[in-house]
Amino acid sequence: MADPLHLEGRFVRLSPLELEHVDALLAAASEAARQLSLATWSIAAGKIVGATRFSSLEPWDWWLCGEEGERRQRHGRPDVVEIGATWLAASAQRTPVNTEAKLLMLTHAFETWEVHAVRFCTDRRNDRSRRAIERLGCTLDGILRAERPGSDGTIRDLAYFSLLAEEWPAAKQRLSDRLAAG
Repeated sequence: MADPLHLEGRFVRLSPLELEHVDALLAAASEAARQLSLATWSIAAGKIVGATRFSSLEPWDWWLCGEEGERRQRHGRPDVVEIGATWLAASAQRTPVNTEAKLLMLTHAFETWEVHAVRFCTDRRNDRSRRAIERLGCTLDGILRAERPGSDGTIRDLAYFSLLAEEWPAAKQRLSDRLAAG
């Protein structure tokens, strides 16, 4: 392989991630209050095999609902979150790693933050990702057409999915059963 890639312009320098970057990256990430990025470790492999994140971590504006809204304030906890930007090394794909990661994240979202819904989105054309999201128990909410340019140069449509709090117990049981079955 060639030397590590280093790109530098007038305003930015890009270089491969190194251990010495960790503290600075954590400080930069802490400024992004609307998201929480997580490293995905494979316990069996004993190494990081990918990453995922919670995003859109914002509480609703309950104060708009008058007195009822005052009683429903959540003191900084999100009402709805999105899980996404997930990627895994090829060696971790089709293993229990992603299923358990999503089970842990969904459990945290529904049972600790007590969100009303968790959302997922993917490229409309990404059948593999759409099937994986549906296996989590999510329902297709709709397609946002012409959402952004795709990595292949075409116009990308996004498929939006959600899992509601009242659907969580059944989805949790299915995911737990799938993990127990191996």
